[in-house]
Amino acid sequence: MNTTHESDFYAWALEQAALLRAGKLSALDVEHLIEELEAMGRSERREMENRLRVLLMHLLEWEFQPGRRCARWEATIKVQRKDVATLLRRNPSLKGELDELLADAYDIARLEAHGETGLPESTFPDACPYTWEQATGADFWPE
Repeated sequence: MNTTHESDFYAWALEQAALLRAGKLSALDVEHLIEELEAMGRSERREMENRLRVLLMHLLEWEFQPGRRCARWEATIKVQRKDVATLLRRNPSLKGELDELLADAYDIARLEAHGETGLPESTFPDACPYTWEQATGADFWPE
């Protein structure tokens, strides 16, 4: 078939898988395979950061707008915690990056919390006020 990576990614991926299964290693598009494998890893990291961002934003809303707490916020926090745990179980190598992931996610979550709540950005701490254990732990609810 010899489909190119740029012209039809789906067909290219299937072709590369078929070549691997057939043991035709010399026919593989090695350069693009390497790029795609690296991109897959970055995608898992991005997914973790996105889940943490949503979780942290809702924790901030929960803490700084106690009068507006609702079942939707609570459910979102619980769902994101479960999704983070699942991602970490499926990608245990991310454990070495938890502090960095939390800090990166918090920077955006802080801005989003400002936008969602209408509270001044200075209301929210400059650095993440929650530890990894707090943010992802089922029993932690900031007051």
